[in-house]
Amino acid sequence: MRRTYVYFTSLLILVNSGTLNAQDTVRFPLKVRVGIDFVGPGSYLWDKKNNFNLEGYISLDRSEKMAYVIEGGHLNYKYSQYNYDYQAKGIFIRAGVDFNLLKPDVSSGKYWAGLGLRYGLSSYSSETTSFQYKNYWDSVTSSVPRRTSMGHFLEVVPGVRTELFRNLSIGWSIRLKFLISAGGGKDLRPIYFPGYGTGSKAVNVGINYYLIWSIPFKIKTVITKPPAPEEPEETQVSTVNQTQQPFTN
Repeated sequence: MRRTYVYFTSLLILVNSGTLNAQDTVRFPLKVRVGIDFVGPGSYLWDKKNNFNLEGYISLDRSEKMAYVIEGGHLNYKYSQYNYDYQAKGIFIRAGVDFNLLKPDVSSGKYWAGLGLRYGLSSYSSETTSFQYKNYWDSVTSSVPRRTSMGHFLEVVPGVRTELFRNLSIGWSIRLKFLISAGGGKDLRPIYFPGYGTGSKAVNVGINYYLIWSIPFKIKTVITKPPAPEEPEETQVSTVNQTQQPFTN
């Protein structure tokens, strides 16, 4: 009888060891990231336009699947055509989260492909320095004085990111922007305002290319394969009875 219980106890130890070894884990580095968009400065230097846009972001990994993000930037915008001249400048901030759709063993803290959600707030000043229109009697030239406004919008941001060198990555994102308020009321929407784009559109689309520097601050062990389920207790009791039967006889 004693030999039976020793054998059964050893068997349980082997089963439990196999269960623990059945789960796979990966060491995932959580990071702080600082990124800067090079589309705005690149377009300004390449085309020699009057429009200058500079923006960047900081993100903090909450887990292997989610990160908190804060973005900000500055815009100086000028536009002219045959009958009016328009100017707008100001700052904007966006805050939200990013979700990584890659599995941890594929991402490994180096690659990211996923979706972000943002709330955007823009504080800016705009003015129409001159505009011209014709009526029944004559052509009239006038202007709209500078005014300060605040715009609100939401964004859905799909994108990808890949590591080029150790802690140095490059990535791009597409921005689907949904206007909440342009700040001028429904009858006086701005032509263009920072962070969002054309104020007369309910939906805008933008794109960013980022150069990103990351700083690991914690290593997290992530279970990529859960342990196999244990056998029901009744099955184990039955196994004991079957093992003991030859010895009781």
